[in-house]
Amino acid sequence: MKTSVEALEHYLHDGSRRGPAPEGAFSGAAGGAQCGDLVRLSLAVERGRVAAARFDAEGCAATTAAGAAAAEAAEGASVLEAARIGPAGICAALGGLSPQGRHAVEFAADALHRALAVAASSGEVLADPPAGAERVLVAMSGGVDSAVAALLEQRRGAEVVAVTLKLWADRHTDGARSCCSPEAVLGARGLAHRLGLPHLTLDLETAFRDTVVEGFLRGHEAGRTPNPCVVCNGEVRLDAMLALARRLGASALATGHYARVADDGAGPLLAAPADAAKDQTYMLSALRPDSLARLRFPLAELTKPQVRAIATEAELPVATKRESQDLCFLAGDGKRSFLARHARLCERPGEIVDAGGRVVGRHRGHHNFTVGQRRGLGVAAARPLYVLATDADANRVVVGPRAALATLQVNLRDAVLLRGGDRVDRVKLRYRSRPIGCAVEGAAGRHPELRIELAEPAYGVAPGQTACLMAGDLVVGHATIAA
Repeated sequence: MKTSVEALEHYLHDGSRRGPAPEGAFSGAAGGAQCGDLVRLSLAVERGRVAAARFDAEGCAATTAAGAAAAEAAEGASVLEAARIGPAGICAALGGLSPQGRHAVEFAADALHRALAVAASSGEVLADPPAGAERVLVAMSGGVDSAVAALLEQRRGAEVVAVTLKLWADRHTDGARSCCSPEAVLGARGLAHRLGLPHLTLDLETAFRDTVVEGFLRGHEAGRTPNPCVVCNGEVRLDAMLALARRLGASALATGHYARVADDGAGPLLAAPADAAKDQTYMLSALRPDSLARLRFPLAELTKPQVRAIATEAELPVATKRESQDLCFLAGDGKRSFLARHARLCERPGEIVDAGGRVVGRHRGHHNFTVGQRRGLGVAAARPLYVLATDADANRVVVGPRAALATLQVNLRDAVLLRGGDRVDRVKLRYRSRPIGCAVEGAAGRHPELRIELAEPAYGVAPGQTACLMAGDLVVGHATIAA
């Protein structure tokens, strides 16, 4: 075994893999602006194997050696084998590095995984199905739920591959509190490698910005209260990971959501999990049945305390990690400042009026209010006031007593019924709200408009939010609440 000095000299002078990227290769680069070190790594992939790996480097000797070692480790490996390579393996190949040189292996590993991320987003088949075994792709965010989901699939005997989504990078947000930031990718990768799993990154930032964030901005501009998580799960995240699972030869995608898949005899449907306090079926309600058929929820029968206990027993470093309550692109940032930066919805003074049109106060922009809101109105009144409606065109906010919010009818748009309307007996009108008994008429399929009749009054029904249509504990449809 070479000493660290011998290994460093070997990789410094071995120029066999240093050079320009091969034609059609997938490339990634990583480095530090402060130290000036940079590693570029390119992978030519053929039939799921790294046929050639090339690197280039700028900066200190350790960075050059780390780039060479990463290229050597990747060349000839399968894509999944290369996805297991991390800083520790590169450091070992170099015979160890001083703390001052540790950054070099971090850069080399990150460059390698950025090249693999380009491959993951390419649409190319990256692995054949395993012979005599089951391969499962597990979505890992770097939190305790997804880590335990991966651990349980591993214990079940499946060959597990981890994937983390990169959806948003913004210097104004706290990447450590987001599930899909560059910082989250690094944390999830380290956790996956700790479990001995190959890890891939799937970069969906463009689709996320165009579909989810733009929809969020347009909704607020129009005076609605959009639900970006439902759109993200139903149109961006999960289907992209399912497509990657196919190209990796995986039979299913597992996630750390608290939900179940049940079959009522007519196909798969979402169903409530064992832990009602963590039920995430509302946020997943826009998933199509063909997507549900390939999804697995390992936490379906567990409570959150049980999940943390499993993580503690397995000595996972995220066992006590705090959950973020923010939207991923708002982590550590306020909605008001986000809207001001991205939608130019800055301060726009307007009137607060009562139901009769009498001016009772002033506001700084209709987009800062949602139907049912009580706090932050800045209006002195003898009794509590609530937002009854917002008028984007007039930049006006209408307020009144809570009783004025009550409604027994809710208009819906863009509705999807997975079963006939006669099956619908409950509706959830907000995340974390309790379901309300209801009735709706309509055949299974898509409906531009629907109306539901409620068995009891609902308060604060906000246009733009999702209506999750249910038959008992089964999700049998979804729609957007209309004005």
